[in-house]
Amino acid sequence: MYVAVKGGERAIDNAHAWLAEERRGDTDVAELSYAQIREQLSLAVNRVMAEGSLYDPDLAALAIKQSRGDLIEAIFLIRAYRTTLPRFGYTLPVETGEMACDRRISATFKDAPGGQVLGPTFDYTHRLLDFKLAADGEVPEAPVADPRMEATPHIAEFLQGEDIIEREPSSDAVPGDLTREPMSFPAGRAVRLQSLARGDEGFILGMAYSTQRGYARNHAFVGELRIGTVPVEIEIPELGFAVEIGEVELTECETVNQFKGSKTVPPQFTRGYGLVFGQSERKSIAMALVDRALRWEELGEDNLGAPAQDEEFVLSHADNIQATGFLEHIKLPHYVDFQSELELVRKLRHEAAELAETLAAREAAE
Repeated sequence: MYVAVKGGERAIDNAHAWLAEERRGDTDVAELSYAQIREQLSLAVNRVMAEGSLYDPDLAALAIKQSRGDLIEAIFLIRAYRTTLPRFGYTLPVETGEMACDRRISATFKDAPGGQVLGPTFDYTHRLLDFKLAADGEVPEAPVADPRMEATPHIAEFLQGEDIIEREPSSDAVPGDLTREPMSFPAGRAVRLQSLARGDEGFILGMAYSTQRGYARNHAFVGELRIGTVPVEIEIPELGFAVEIGEVELTECETVNQFKGSKTVPPQFTRGYGLVFGQSERKSIAMALVDRALRWEELGEDNLGAPAQDEEFVLSHADNIQATGFLEHIKLPHYVDFQSELELVRKLRHEAAELAETLAAREAAE
């Protein structure tokens, strides 16, 4: 057994060396720096930060390089590194209404209070390959104004003025911390949102799409989608006041959903919410749709049996690191398990053959 382990160890070392060679690629091509990844593959960096639950563009870019572009592997690396970091405290809730917006749009009001800012978006591109990018030409500087620095109120605040959208309940309760406490059911909305924020973008997208196709009857409008930076503050007990320690880029989406009311609540609009690190529009919109679908019980709606309404199903399968580990472990050695099943199948086939021979003999005798 120990001989096998030693032989396997040499094979693993060789596999690691081969991996490093494959990662580097053709040495006649300039090596890709993590700074290039950070600046030019920023959407991939943002996804790794969001699903890795660690806001650090440099580390996310390094993880992408190390993983050869496998974003789930990069997320795994970031999650693993994150567990080694000390935690000094908790920051105050960020005020997204004070966001310096690079992008801020609404699908509900053309003349949204505060104005609409298209920002850097693929929305109006033609999805045609741009071969100019292959020529390594310099990109002309875009005539874009500076980010909106003044506070921009949320669209929902204006709907609240007419009292036709639900008001978010105020609570002094400390939300659970999914990174410190295991998931339990039923989960509160704060924990659900944490799980969705770090969940796999593809899975959350699939769940959100299912709600739009009728599985949960989730007809939503994007009340507001905004991307920008917000300051991060932490209270210092010795000082007695909050100190700004930096800023983060966030994408926030708030959906406005139809709601016919209940026995105690009149017809009104309800909300879905998504908040993600970096520029992650698809993820934040999908997150808001799934958040709204999971709120069926608190809003007194019927459970249609839709997958997106099943809290345990959604939250237990949203994490791509857990899913990857469980899925990929089956490619590791399972020799003993398989041999036992192989012997069982052989035994059953032998018994079935003997039974068939016995029955054939009886029939022949008769």
